[in-house]
Order: sequence, then structure tokens, then C-alpha cells
Amino acid sequence: MSAPATPETGDLLYSDVEDDLRASVRALVEKQAPWDAVLRRTDTDDAVDTDLWKRLTQEIGVAGLAVPEERGGAGASWREVAVVAEELGRAVAPVPFLGTAVATALLLGTAEDELLASVAGGERTAVLVVGATRGAGRPVPVVERQGAGDLLAGTVTAVVDAVTADVLLVPVSATEIAVVEAGADGGGDGVTRTTSESLDMTRRLTDVTFDGAPARIVTGADVDHALQVGAAVLASEQLGLAERCLADTVAYLRDRHQFGRQLASYQALKHRLADLWVAITQARAVARYAARCAADGSPDLPVAAAVAQTHCSEVALLAAEDGLQLHGGIGFTWEHPAHLFLKRARADALVLGSADHHRTVLADLVDLPA
Repeated sequence: MSAPATPETGDLLYSDVEDDLRASVRALVEKQAPWDAVLRRTDTDDAVDTDLWKRLTQEIGVAGLAVPEERGGAGASWREVAVVAEELGRAVAPVPFLGTAVATALLLGTAEDELLASVAGGERTAVLVVGATRGAGRPVPVVERQGAGDLLAGTVTAVVDAVTADVLLVPVSATEIAVVEAGADGGGDGVTRTTSESLDMTRRLTDVTFDGAPARIVTGADVDHALQVGAAVLASEQLGLAERCLADTVAYLRDRHQFGRQLASYQALKHRLADLWVAITQARAVARYAARCAADGSPDLPVAAAVAQTHCSEVALLAAEDGLQLHGGIGFTWEHPAHLFLKRARADALVLGSADHHRTVLADLVDLPA
């Protein structure tokens, strides 16, 4: 009797090209946005490091990695996008990469070639206007259309990466979006953006209000697919954050001595770090598989994205909490980066749907009863 067939996961290892891309992104981010610079920015009204974003998009081309060359992009895939997300998560970089990834996934399914090319080239930024906690499989509230349908009215709260977006992509029906020119300075006819309170000061949320805003209606948009791709990208960001927390904690315990002993020599601490390493290794596997499914257009993407978010969001939070605790008193201070990682991990655990939401989606996808 032959063994049952098992799903083909493909090659989840990093390629040489992906390793080179990682090195380039890390070198730029460490030079221009070290954690102390990120921390200083949280005390200002400058929510986004626009200079870093410009260099990332124009020198490395991170915004166009998943866009085919014939449509103005780099012709890579979502695997490469995931690698960039790992590095930006590792640095809690204040750039609109996640929002751009979701908008790109949405635009790839439309005929908006000119807009897609401008986003891919870093000339403009676009964002899908949905609430931060809205994940795939959950109804997305639509903004009301007025008159002949080319004016919008309504408010969407807590939108990720909308604070500096040039173009707002607003769902107006199950298969339609409205393209609204907003202007990166917060202006735009009939559009008001208000920064709302956010736990994560490196990724601030924005309430977007439309009051007779002129729009161009685009059909054929698949919002759920864009949110699934976004969940896969977010899982890689959470993976990078968790890896950074573990690395920083191990380095600290090796340097710190107490009672005449290196902290890293205590067996109980070794066990905690070993358990965390195993959890992060598992997170890497599910995040890479989700990125691979997005890159290949696999029908398993909804399942892979739900599994990745269910696991990675909790692992990132665990890594950040353990890192803060094991750093002792210094970890609880404002001058130490541990709180930046904890706040990003806590906020990311809700972005694009909580772990419980993704478990519910997963149960429906595999026909498990509630």
C-alpha cells in the first residue's frame, strides 16, 4: 500500500539572491535608521522616515519587487518582499512597506498599470483604506458613494500607513475600489487624515474621512487576496522582529554577570532561550511557506497565510516579552529598544486580524466545526 500524498512545500531556503538583498537592506537600515534614531523619531510628529523610504525604493527597489518588469517593477516575487519585511521588522523601521505591499497586491489584479508602475518605482505611495484589524475573510466596511458614484463620504478608522500615502484605495463594493488622490501632505479635495493614538509609535494609525472626495472607480479588485498577501508579508516582519529580540537577548546574557557568573550560564535561562529558538524556527518555516504560496499564486495561500499569522504573531510577542524581561531593569527603560519591539509585536498581533481571527478563518477553510 502506497503512502498518502503529502503537499509539496517547495524550496523554503533562502536563495543567494535573497541573501544579497537582505545584506543590502540591512546595511542601509543600520546606517540610516539605527534603533536610537528610530526612538528619537517617536518623540516627533515625523511619523515616517521618508528619506529612508526614498532610498529603499529608489536605490534597492523594494516597492517593485513583486511587480513584473513589463508592468514597471523588478520582476522578482513575494519571496523577496518577505525578506525585506524581515529586515524592516528587525529594525522596527518607520516606513510604509506593509501598506505598500498590500496596495501592490491589490493593484496587480487590476488594469491600473500606470499607478502600479509609479508605486513600484517609489514615485508615489498607495494604501488600501481598511481598518488595521481587518483581515481576509471578514467583511470590509465600504465607504458610501454619492451622486453618480464618483464622490465618496464616510470615515475609516485606524488605517495602517495612510499618514503619508499619495493615493488611497478605498473599497466601495465587493469587487470595486475607488482611487482617491490624497496628496502626501495630508491634503486632497474632500479628504481629511487624522493621526490616532497608537501603541506602536513606529507605525502610527490614521483615521481617514471622506466628505465629497472625488474618486475614480476601478473594477475587478480582490481585497481578500490583497489582505492574504499582506498577512504573509506581515508574518515575515514578525519573524524578523522575533529573531532580533532573541539575538539581542542572547548577546546581553553573555555579557552580563551576576553573583560572579555569566547570566547565559544559568540552565533555566538556557531552557527559555532554547524554547524560544524552536518557536522562531517553526515561525520561519510557516512564514516562508506563506511567502512561497504568494509568490507562486498557490491556491493554498489562504491556509498558509492564516497559519503563518496564527503562529508568527504569538511568537513575535513571546520573543519581545521574554527579551524585555531577561534584560532585567535596563529592559524596562525608555532608553533601551526593548519597548519598541514589544510595542510593534503587540500591535502587529492585531494588524490584519488577530491570531484568534485567523484560527477561525483556518477552521472554515479546512471544514472544522466552530
